[in-house]
Amino acid sequence: MKLYEYIQQGGTIMYILVLLNIIGFAMMITKFWLFSKEKSNTSQLAGEIGGRLKEANANKDSQTMIELAKQEIAVYISQVEKGLNTVRIIAGISPLLGLLGTVIGVLLAFQVMAQQGLNDPSFFAKGISMALITTVGGMIVAIPHFVGHNYLMGMLDSLEAKLEKEVLSKIL
Repeated sequence: MKLYEYIQQGGTIMYILVLLNIIGFAMMITKFWLFSKEKSNTSQLAGEIGGRLKEANANKDSQTMIELAKQEIAVYISQVEKGLNTVRIIAGISPLLGLLGTVIGVLLAFQVMAQQGLNDPSFFAKGISMALITTVGGMIVAIPHFVGHNYLMGMLDSLEAKLEKEVLSKIL
């Protein structure tokens, strides 16, 4: 059976899962590229942040400068982090959508059985097939997004630590 046929058998839920998968992978690829680029530019960024802080707060003590630097870094990291929640949400709701498809498929199977009996099991099997396909689809979407989100969060933490180290070395 071809992939498109599986998606068709899963119905609307599978189309939603495919759309979420495309959105999530686009976001993960974009963020991976952005984090890699930003990590290679930390020295330049640290210089900019350090320069701004020294210029605006020339007569502050070192403890105040450290706190101001950490605030600047936190603001920068929150801007870079935008979009990662979308990946986490996709990882979280995909199994739930798969479960919804399971419930709908079983419900359809029982409706067919109530209307036509079990004279022709192929009608009953369509509902069960939909149930199983959407469950698998939800897991196929969720697992790589969960792994991708965790990997990207690790990259972001690494970027933040490197940036903090470089900024603090420039202002102290």
